[in-house]
Amino acid sequence: MSKIYLHPLPVRIWHWLNAFIVIMLFLTGLQLRVPSVNIFSDYRIVVLMHKYFGYAMTLSFFFWLVYYIFTGGLIKHYVIGIKDIKAMPGQALYYAYRIFKNEKNPFEPAFDNKFNPLQKLAYASVMFILTPIIIISGIMFSDIITFFSWIEAIGGIRVLDAIHVAIAYIFLFYLIIHLYMATIGKRFYSHIKAMFTGFED
Repeated sequence: MSKIYLHPLPVRIWHWLNAFIVIMLFLTGLQLRVPSVNIFSDYRIVVLMHKYFGYAMTLSFFFWLVYYIFTGGLIKHYVIGIKDIKAMPGQALYYAYRIFKNEKNPFEPAFDNKFNPLQKLAYASVMFILTPIIIISGIMFSDIITFFSWIEAIGGIRVLDAIHVAIAYIFLFYLIIHLYMATIGKRFYSHIKAMFTGFED
């Protein structure tokens, strides 16, 4: 079985660190939202944990951005072109039907083009839209007094809260889909293994 090198070491390290950060944000965010869910003992500690993991997510995002800008991967892997748009229906049909008939994936990954059109759409949406929104809204939450005029400009603290929580729910939905998609490789663990070794079967 041939292997393709898809995930360089910095990307793999970033992926697993970012996954840990996101999981901790979900857990602390859940307890902040529903205090009766007692995941961590001290509510004040949970507030600080959520804030500092939010800062960690901000640093993680900028590492990802700078890395892909300097390696040229931003355009190769995340920018959607006409060719990608034309290929989206076929890729969607594969995921919705043909995969269950054990038909061949219409997309062949390569080091310089490792995401299929739907993956590009999903990852670009997460990294260019959802992540900046949740980071900015989280930073505003972290110091309401400093950012009071900005918060008022968007409609007040309730609007800021609604935006932050809505994006968090979208992230949760994305994570569930992401985990499912990680199991549909050659073997159920193939994609997960690739994020440790860098090589895809």
